[in-house]
Amino acid sequence: MKLSRRSLLQLSAASITASAFALPRLALAQGIDELVIAYNVTLPSWDPTTGPSGVNPTIQGIYQSVFDQFILQQPDLKPAPGLLTEWGWNDDRTQVWMTVREGVKWHDGSDFTAEDVAWSLARVAKPETGSPIQFVWGTLENHRVEGNRVVADVKQFDPTIFKWMYFLTGYVLPKAYYEKVGAEGFEAAPIGTGPYMVEKFERNAYVRLKANPDYWGGKPEFDTVTIKFVTDAASRVAEVESGNAHVTLEMPYEEYDRLKGKTGLAGVAEPISDIGMIFFNDIDAMLDPNVRKAAVLAVDKQTIIDRLLSGYGVVIDTLETPEYDAFDASIKTPYDPEKAKELLAASGYGPDNPVKFKIQTTRGFKPKDYEMVQAIVGLWRRVGIEAEIEVYEIAKHYELRAADQLAPAAFYNWGNSVADPTTSTGFAMYGPSPHSVWDGQELIDMINPLWGEPDEAKRIEGWKGVSKYIADEALVLPLLQYVQPILHDARVKVVPHASGALLPHLMTRA
Repeated sequence: MKLSRRSLLQLSAASITASAFALPRLALAQGIDELVIAYNVTLPSWDPTTGPSGVNPTIQGIYQSVFDQFILQQPDLKPAPGLLTEWGWNDDRTQVWMTVREGVKWHDGSDFTAEDVAWSLARVAKPETGSPIQFVWGTLENHRVEGNRVVADVKQFDPTIFKWMYFLTGYVLPKAYYEKVGAEGFEAAPIGTGPYMVEKFERNAYVRLKANPDYWGGKPEFDTVTIKFVTDAASRVAEVESGNAHVTLEMPYEEYDRLKGKTGLAGVAEPISDIGMIFFNDIDAMLDPNVRKAAVLAVDKQTIIDRLLSGYGVVIDTLETPEYDAFDASIKTPYDPEKAKELLAASGYGPDNPVKFKIQTTRGFKPKDYEMVQAIVGLWRRVGIEAEIEVYEIAKHYELRAADQLAPAAFYNWGNSVADPTTSTGFAMYGPSPHSVWDGQELIDMINPLWGEPDEAKRIEGWKGVSKYIADEALVLPLLQYVQPILHDARVKVVPHASGALLPHLMTRA
């Protein structure tokens, strides 16, 4: 496959008590009529199939509240019938076929049809549409409707095509409505077939959702859901502790532990498919393999998890977690600061003559993201690496990464809820991908044959080989698999989703 690039804050705020607020705790004695969620990111766009928002894992919970994906992904990450009830390849894998669910309605009351599925797939296959993974959707062509089925020809075999139908950008949009109102009209008044309908949207403030009474999966329990965009972690904690919100996520773990057993509050913290990692860009100091290897060996991942994340996290040494299909437990990158010093010395560096570069990170987007980078920088300093920290918003990371302009090191959380190696190691490390910043030709040549490998066992073993090469050459710094903290009102039952998506239609009254 040939692809081309398209170019703590202070925690005191979290301890504010309800007495500091003019409003009493939400619905003290009454039932909860309006579910309020304090969310950790804003929503830049209502189109879940194009632009940087389409590949932002954290936004998917909002998208899945309004739109349906082709295939449903259950909380344990297993696929299930959704808008497609059946799917597969023909015998020689030159075509794909999909059976479309009948009786589904769009939010405007019009009928959902197979034509919507065919149009949605054909639309994101066109480069001009702006899908960030057009190179996946573009492997299918000649999409057509045959009764209640959609058939498409395989232009280039991709063994993961159906996995993408319940992953990033894998959403069905309304053909007739979108063509009528256009992209701007859709942003102003989006409709889907999902469990909730958009009632009001204030950019950078909140979105209010109304339950879809005709949802094919059953009407959600809460008639009204308001998702408030609260990007500061301490403020999100204060929202729930004060009663101004019923549910929030991604707060410091010590705050989660402090509040989860407090009267009226509860919590759930389960491992999710997201990982924390540091991209290495093949520029400046990172062109020196001794610098890269030292940067990996100098980081004590377990101590960082224990001290900063209260033990909530799993150390990883590749971009695969134990649940991923290509996980290889034999690949290890141990903590060895003395070896790191030796490697740096071989390149003329040391504590008295440190190698210098910049590292970029978000602050509050994930629990203790900034603090983790501070700790890593401190560990690096001991061996002879002096890194300057630059803080930016997550949207800026996407912009810089797509343009291959990240700093030599950049912290990021990577989502891979379908557990396939192409959607973790693949896109993160394949130079021509708009999601990668490592452009080494040797790695590109190793990955190229794996994109379309039809033998599944051979494909997975090939990706394990790629992971070993990446670890041996220290082309990336994998850190941990996340455990997601969700804090909520004890009267709300929250079902966590292993993808990390916070889904209000899975929430019920306790």
